[in-house]
Amino acid sequence: MKLQIRSVHFTADQSLLDFLQKKIDKLDTFFDRIVSGEVVLRVQKPESHDNKLVELKLFVPGATLFCKEEAGTFETATDKAIEDMKKQLIRYKDKLTTH
Repeated sequence: MKLQIRSVHFTADQSLLDFLQKKIDKLDTFFDRIVSGEVVLRVQKPESHDNKLVELKLFVPGATLFCKEEAGTFETATDKAIEDMKKQLIRYKDKLTTH
C-alpha cells in the first residue's frame, strides 16, 4: 500500500514514521484491497495536554475511509485511529460481501 505521511507545525522523526508505517501496514490483514493511505500529523495548541492529532484516510475501491483522533502522544493517537479504522474496514468488508 502506498502511504503518504505529512506533519504540520513540526518535523516528524524517523522512529515515528516507522511506527506509523508498521501500524498501518497491519491493516492489510483486515482488508487486503486498500489502494493507498494518507496520514496527517498535527500539533494543536502546544500548551494543552491532548494536543497531538492524527488524521488517517484510506482509499479503498469505491470508498474513502477517514478517522481522526487526539491524544497526549502521537503513538497513542495512532493506536486509537488504527482501532477505529479496523472497525471501519471490517464494516466495509462485511458490506461488500453481503451485497
